[in-house]
This record gives sequence, structure tokens and C-alpha cells, in this order.
Amino acid sequence: MKKIVLFIVLILITGCTEGKKVNEIMNDKKINEIIIDGKKYDVTLENNDTVDELKKLFPLKIKMNDLNNNEKYAYLDESLPTKEYFPKKIKKGDVMLYGDTCIVIFYKNFETEYDYTKIGHINNLEDLNEKSIKVEIK
Repeated sequence: MKKIVLFIVLILITGCTEGKKVNEIMNDKKINEIIIDGKKYDVTLENNDTVDELKKLFPLKIKMNDLNNNEKYAYLDESLPTKEYFPKKIKKGDVMLYGDTCIVIFYKNFETEYDYTKIGHINNLEDLNEKSIKVEIK
């Protein structure tokens, strides 16, 4: 049954992509690697100008500090384009841009009062605690 459902989903995706192959679609939405303190994670990326410009900075190595016991942040040397919105609720694993230079990885669910530009979501993110982390994106 699962194979039939997967097959139908793949047909629907392929039919809606104007000739793009399913592998191309998946690769457009993934970072090759994101490594947080030596552990690899998969990231589903947004399809926006912010992500397009961020990819131009890869490979990227940054140290991220803790803020509010729920997020890690780091400032980039370059500004990125923004399309801010008010998400109301942040989910563990969300990757956002605050302003036009601050990348934020959220490691807890919570309600927010701030506007962000969505970059993506880290799947199966573990609790990152209150320490600083080293992040590599290749």
C-alpha cells in the first residue's frame, strides 16, 4: 500500500513540474550537508531569493551562539534579500533570517513576536542546549 501511495505522489509531482525530474526537484530543496558540532542533518530549503543568495556563500563555516535558550544565531558578513513575515509560532528545526544578516536555527518550539525570512527546516534536529555550536554548510 505504501509503495502505491508513493508511486502516485511521484506521478503527481512529476506531472506538475513542467518536465523537471523528481531528483532535480529534491536536489533544489536540499543543502548537500549541514553539520552541527560534527553531526550531519538534512535540511529542506525554501525556494526564495534569500536561499539563492545564501547558497552563493557555501561552503560556509560559522560559530553560532545561544540566545533565549531556544535558538542559535550568527551574523553574516553580507546582507541577504529578505521577504519577512510574522510566523507566530516557531518550530524546532526552523532556520530563519532575522533582519538581512542574522541566521537563526531554532531548537525549541515557541511563540514569537518577531518577523523573519524563512530559509528552511532541519529535519530531526536534536536539542542543542545553551552552548555555542559550530556549523558547516557545504
